[in-house]
Amino acid sequence: MVQGGTQRAIRRAIVIGNGFAGAENQSIGLVRALGLSDRQSLYRVTRPRGGINKWLPWLPLSLHKKVDYVISGIKGNRKVMPFSAENNIGLSSGIVEADAKQIAKMARQTFDKDGPLLVVASGRDTIPVASAIKRLAPENVFLVQIQHPRSHLNRWITPREPPGRNVVLTIGALHQADSAALRSAASAWHTELAPLPKPLLVVNIGNCSYGVDLGKQLVAMLRNVLWSCGSVRISFSRRTPEKVSKLLIKEFRNNPKVYIWDGEGRNPHMGHLALADDFIITADSVSMLSEACSTGNLFM
Repeated sequence: MVQGGTQRAIRRAIVIGNGFAGAENQSIGLVRALGLSDRQSLYRVTRPRGGINKWLPWLPLSLHKKVDYVISGIKGNRKVMPFSAENNIGLSSGIVEADAKQIAKMARQTFDKDGPLLVVASGRDTIPVASAIKRLAPENVFLVQIQHPRSHLNRWITPREPPGRNVVLTIGALHQADSAALRSAASAWHTELAPLPKPLLVVNIGNCSYGVDLGKQLVAMLRNVLWSCGSVRISFSRRTPEKVSKLLIKEFRNNPKVYIWDGEGRNPHMGHLALADDFIITADSVSMLSEACSTGNLFM
């Protein structure tokens, strides 16, 4: 990064996440590829959840938070406004809510000692916070916004060439499943997955925006290939519709070849990537498809 005519190396990073693995893994994957994993911090921007909030994700994040604050007051269970710089309350996971003013202030105050701060963000809700950090500390922050930011790019969607030098087009989504991560996962999951009968087929189900019809197609597909599999392991996204997950569970829960991860315990996703022979992945998740492609194994 060039500041005041002098080049300064970037040696630290902040990831602004939105709580969704598909978005956060892209940012963390980039930081990992840059060799900054041991000098990164994760912050999040979060939308209010529960009740009427499930109908309000179309609102700008700041307005959504204000609406939730007003509604909670009307219901008589008003909370302390949890997203202000004064409170900066940590999330249930222990990850702190991103505050643009605080992060920009930290970047300015520590610049002389630690150099420029790399801010990596992904997802629509992170854009206002990430851009505010850059605006408040333009000489101290290098910002990377992953995924289409939907701003200042006119009608650009997916051109053959980037609209400017500051835009980089990637083949597939960024992720953390590099060779080192896969070797580590293979070791960590060897005892549980390696002894399974081969070939091992992993089925990753995303948000299935196509509904039950896609679920029925998956059931039919799995029935057709099950004879050729030694083992099958099925995983659902937290956004997989319940009617789709119930359909697959009902069909395969008593099949001795099939294991369905119920979301409890440690997530086997990286172990699956490291040790599966084949994949079936729903087309709604570019991230899961990109991860599977990086393993060099077959997928559908």
